Amino acid sequence: MNYTIIKDSQSLQHVCEQARQTEVIMLDTEFVRTRTFHPQLGLIQLYDGKQLVLIDPLEIEDMHCFAELLADTSVMKVLHACGEDLEVFQHVFGCVPTPMIDTQLMAAFLGYGLSTGFAALVKDYLAVELDKSESRADWLARPLTEKQHEYAAADVYYLLPLYQKLLTQVEEKGWLEAVQQESRLLVEKRLTTIEPEQAYLAVKGAWTLNSQQLAILKIMATWRLQEAKARDLALNFIVKEANMIEICRQQMTSLKQMNEAGFDHREIRRHGQTLLAMVQQGLKVPEQEWPQPITRLMDNPVYKQLFKTLKDVVKHASETSGLATEFLASKKQINQFITWVWVHQRHPEKLPEVMQGWRKAVVGDALNGKMK
Repeated sequence: MNYTIIKDSQSLQHVCEQARQTEVIMLDTEFVRTRTFHPQLGLIQLYDGKQLVLIDPLEIEDMHCFAELLADTSVMKVLHACGEDLEVFQHVFGCVPTPMIDTQLMAAFLGYGLSTGFAALVKDYLAVELDKSESRADWLARPLTEKQHEYAAADVYYLLPLYQKLLTQVEEKGWLEAVQQESRLLVEKRLTTIEPEQAYLAVKGAWTLNSQQLAILKIMATWRLQEAKARDLALNFIVKEANMIEICRQQMTSLKQMNEAGFDHREIRRHGQTLLAMVQQGLKVPEQEWPQPITRLMDNPVYKQLFKTLKDVVKHASETSGLATEFLASKKQINQFITWVWVHQRHPEKLPEVMQGWRKAVVGDALNGKMK
């Protein structure tokens, strides 16, 4: 496995020009995401069947040629479990690999579980045992070790023959168009951003608050998201979700209450007064502007039995199609479908995922038939 480390713009330009002459390239990234809001890119791996390169983005100032490669629609980009890679590319380069196909999704259409790892597929299809001991390495540290380089290179070197074998089987089973649909859906879902004013809906435990408390949480969650993006810090490193819920529930008016609730002293010192000011701001919101209480599907008395019925439909579709149940329709997707029926009255512009694309014929129509 011969690879080249790319550390300058001129070499990168040559690599990208060569890659754009091919029909398909393998891509992967190594990044660090511990305390930051955005993943921090440490390394890019690229293999086009001839050149296997490790691109060092910490050394290269001008990478616009790589962004152009990502956006080149004549070159298919192959990745594995690329959800966070998409975030990396979008954040760093302002674009994502287009077109793109994910080998984890390809495997899912061949009966594998949706979260099947790269090493497991390489072992099954290529009879190669990959060393994954470097998966938690610090990819921002320099210099990278030879072992890290080999680990990173292997992720795209073996991706090519794996992709070729998966592609043959997917085409034979007639799932290629569905794989492409699912890959596009993955991009769409991964790059969907939460509007700051809707951030409170994603806070765990928000459903436990009444409308006035939600008015406070809405202000607080909006501020936390904006602060996290501005400082590039993970949300819970700004203020913990559980603390936000407690502040809103008690409608706290003093730092003493935060201390008594066991909040981290650094959090109180850094943001305590700001949070208290937001409580006061929230209390002044007119009642007619309070958010609606958050109702959970599971609180409906018929939900539990209905979910079981729909789950049985998915199980039957799984047995018929050979696809894993969680891939066909996850709990989240089933709940999305129930919401579509109960809340949106089957509105055609709010179609749930199970009523779109390949899923509609495989499982969606059958689910719809079970709902009155």
